[in-house]
Amino acid sequence: MGAPGQVTLKYLAKELGLNVSTVSRVLNDPAGANSKWAAPATTERILALSKDLGYSRNPHAASLRTSRSDTVGVIVPRLQDFVLATIYEGIDEAATEHGLLALVANSLDDASAQRVKAERLLNRRADGLIFGDAHLQEPYLDELRTRGIPLVLVSRTSAGHVSVTCDDYAGGRLMAEHFLAAGRTSFGLIAGTPTTSTSRDRSAGFLDVLADAGHTVPEQWLIHGGFDAHSGQEAAARILAAGGAPEAIFAVNDFAAIGAIGVLREAGLNVPGDVAVGGFNDTPLAGGVNLTTVRSPMHEIGRQGLLALRGMMDGSVVDSVRLAPELVVRGSG
Repeated sequence: MGAPGQVTLKYLAKELGLNVSTVSRVLNDPAGANSKWAAPATTERILALSKDLGYSRNPHAASLRTSRSDTVGVIVPRLQDFVLATIYEGIDEAATEHGLLALVANSLDDASAQRVKAERLLNRRADGLIFGDAHLQEPYLDELRTRGIPLVLVSRTSAGHVSVTCDDYAGGRLMAEHFLAAGRTSFGLIAGTPTTSTSRDRSAGFLDVLADAGHTVPEQWLIHGGFDAHSGQEAAARILAAGGAPEAIFAVNDFAAIGAIGVLREAGLNVPGDVAVGGFNDTPLAGGVNLTTVRSPMHEIGRQGLLALRGMMDGSVVDSVRLAPELVVRGSG
């Protein structure tokens, strides 16, 4: 059987019939072939096999053995996003309280950029990582876990990883219950990016409540896209182009909801008289435009994300956290 894709100290030790500690000390000894940790012949075997199998030293693991940098890396889609910027403020606040420095980098929600930025942070001896840009399927996050690197997700979830989020499913339910209580009987959904847990869970909560009440969202009124205002504009235009208009539209992000309101009003529709519109997160702009929305505890998500990572770095068992959302009713629906 050949070597695994990621050659580890444990694999080398097994192949050589040696203790992992012996192999580790030899490979991390600056003296190289003159290492004091093993006999010359044994040292030669260790160095030869590690070279043949392409073993590369893990700088993060090495830093944990020697000393901590007291630095954590944070990867977000983009800091111009108010939600992620607020979450980062919570991370930074908690980090400062605990003597840590939080360094942030943008991935633009791109998997290859996420990897590059994270590896650069690790090469600079970050003790752990916080990701705000996770997607439902994340091979890189799985790889980091097998490498023993502490990581926590915020805002979004991905299976098998510790996360701190709003209870997005419950938030979607709150909006559907509100629309139904207001007497709305037909519904549209601007569902965001389908590869993210925020889109999946907020949409699922909304649709489940409607289904229990005997309602569905027609396919032509369920639109996936991004989370920004432009995506909301495009989604609303597609809903109207499909014919007619629903009595209520839920957008899984405030900015998408605000973009949709602009298109509806340009089409001569009254909000909320003709179409009620709800968003998610309760950003300051939502209050400024009188948007009904679901409040997500963004700052607290950041704080608890940092605390979860700190616990993980200290060797504690850490569980995922879902914080409660709150419905905020304003003038849009």
